[in-house]
Amino acid sequence: MPTARDTPPRLAPRAANPPALARRQFVFDSARLLCGVGVLGLALSGYSKQALARPPLAIRPPGAGPEEDFLGACIRCGMCVRDCPYHILDLARPESPVATGTPSFTARSGPCEMCEDIPCVKACPTGALDHRLTDINQSRMGLAVLSDQETCLNFLGLRCDVCYRVCPLIDKAITLDLRPNTRTGRHTMFIPTVHSEHCTGCGKCENACVTAEASIRVLPAKLVKGSLGEHYRLGWEEKTRAGGHSLVEDKDLVDLPDRLPEGMKLEGHFDPGSDRLPAGMPGDGPANVVPSLPPGFEGTAGGKAAHPAADSLPKRLPVEAAR
Repeated sequence: MPTARDTPPRLAPRAANPPALARRQFVFDSARLLCGVGVLGLALSGYSKQALARPPLAIRPPGAGPEEDFLGACIRCGMCVRDCPYHILDLARPESPVATGTPSFTARSGPCEMCEDIPCVKACPTGALDHRLTDINQSRMGLAVLSDQETCLNFLGLRCDVCYRVCPLIDKAITLDLRPNTRTGRHTMFIPTVHSEHCTGCGKCENACVTAEASIRVLPAKLVKGSLGEHYRLGWEEKTRAGGHSLVEDKDLVDLPDRLPEGMKLEGHFDPGSDRLPAGMPGDGPANVVPSLPPGFEGTAGGKAAHPAADSLPKRLPVEAAR
């Protein structure tokens, strides 16, 4: 008789269709892996976009160059924020639209105080804030823009001048241009005008603006500054560089014939671009020259009486008298 020792051991029952189960498990694992890679890719894509983002109202510290160069050089150490004596600078947090860990300030909340020794620049270890900047008046953090003339008090004919008064470079970065107030016909408006060659973008004007929402804002210069183009040549600047001599001599000027429509050549018609009127038209003088004012407003010159409404014309005050 066969003994238990001679009986072959029983094998465990084989699983049903192991190749199908293995394929199914492989598909599930692959799908999970692909989903994980996709989520990671979306996260990295969002972070890369956020790392290059900067909202228009976020202004970089003095000495910061173009945004791409600044982001490449800034190591997010926070040394500039630490050394700012007025605690104006702030490091962007992950939930902020500014690139995480980079310094910036918002002019409406707190402007740059224009420290003469520029401690934030000196603290930068990588040169992301240019150490060659030694004069704070030469910094270009942004550019002030009169963003809403409809709410600016000066444009409404009221006297405000706050942005002009608080400007560290008064009469250079911001000046007041005089315009007649056509609404009243007898007053002068003092219009704030920003000059980009002097504006540092410190934000003091935006911070001090008295309207509920600032009518003047400091924005990155790249967003608001245009470019004339190298092919344009301004004659008055060329003349100044040439020592006051015109680059075009009178003998080189060519008087081209007028090319007017046939109807404009009829008797009594004239070239709209000309400074002369046909004989017999109201306002033509002895030299047949278009007057600077409409007929009746010439004053007493030439024996003509001044128009009674001439006194109501807006007067343009000199700058010294206006101040």
